[in-house]
Amino acid sequence: MKHITNEQQEWINSTWSKIDSKLSKVAIRSRNKLPYTADVNGVHDNRADNMNWWWTNGFWGGMMWLMYTETHNDDYRITAEKSCEMVNEIFKDFNHIDHDAGFLWHLTSGAQHQITGSHKAYSANMLAAASLASRYNIDGKFIRAWNDGNWNGIDMTGLTIIDTMMNLALLYWASEQIGDKRFAKIAMSHADMTLRDHIRPDGSVNHQVLHNIESGEFLQAFAGQGYSDTSCWSRGLAWAVYGSVISYIHTKEKRYLDAAVKTANYFIANSAPYDYLPPADFRAPKESFVYDSTAGACTACALLELSKYVSDAESKMYVDSAIRLLKAIDEKCACYDENIDYLVNLGTERCPRVDIENPNAEMPIIYGDFFYVEAFLKLKGNTFFIW
Repeated sequence: MKHITNEQQEWINSTWSKIDSKLSKVAIRSRNKLPYTADVNGVHDNRADNMNWWWTNGFWGGMMWLMYTETHNDDYRITAEKSCEMVNEIFKDFNHIDHDAGFLWHLTSGAQHQITGSHKAYSANMLAAASLASRYNIDGKFIRAWNDGNWNGIDMTGLTIIDTMMNLALLYWASEQIGDKRFAKIAMSHADMTLRDHIRPDGSVNHQVLHNIESGEFLQAFAGQGYSDTSCWSRGLAWAVYGSVISYIHTKEKRYLDAAVKTANYFIANSAPYDYLPPADFRAPKESFVYDSTAGACTACALLELSKYVSDAESKMYVDSAIRLLKAIDEKCACYDENIDYLVNLGTERCPRVDIENPNAEMPIIYGDFFYVEAFLKLKGNTFFIW
């Protein structure tokens, strides 16, 4: 990758060696699990036991596929294939399939098909894409987030969230596979709504937005996992940056590149005061301050992709910023102890607020590990693109 110094390359290679050495052991220990966290004694939990539908359950298998593309270590492949089988069990309950179909299947079955050519994986991913497309509101021109009818008096049929931008990769893939623009047009329609209603003029984001289901009109923004309705949840911003980059890669529509630049610049500017380990919300008061390393890892991936499509000066700035984000994780919250299952600590599910209980602040979360690995693969020059 351009703009990497010899010193940085040495750090990249050294860190990667520690990542691979550790995960080669964890891949075997956690082969029959769908991990979410390892906050109890450093041991992976297992969502396959009673929450196989949980939205993060694709990240473990996706990370195993990423490791396999670089190492060709069959231990990673075997664990990844097992993960695909467990995720496919979700198909048995339609009510547990929602806007996160991309996170669940595109990172598991989608990667498996891309790497091995498996027809079974192709079919699973295409079925997931069809399910995601079916969530599209034709009148409102958005993809509905969840299945529940009502939540605290809110009509869920009109609710969208910024996270869906990452899941659109599944729809772009489906169109590319079958040569039919319908899936991509749904993805672009939702992305255009996101640019209008979720991404604010200054580059910050609304996590959740309620729409009129007939017209698509913006009705109200909600805090979601952020501190307040008007704050800026950092991982939501990371979804916006990377999701916009993904839409640009698949469509080459400049408006998505512009959105990626705007949100990326906001993320970088607001992470710098924290030495590039971002808080869970960039606008939270001091008494609610916690870190969220997962936002930094995801954004690092986005910046490394974004660097390929901008001017040389901008490219250097984005690569440098990505490395700063990753070095902050490496120095402050990465764990290379091979007896501990997690790789990255100080992830946070949501920004703490006085109105909710939040025991899950600053903990290891599987998508933090996933994006940390993905970022280092990009830095090493691995060209496999899972999205």
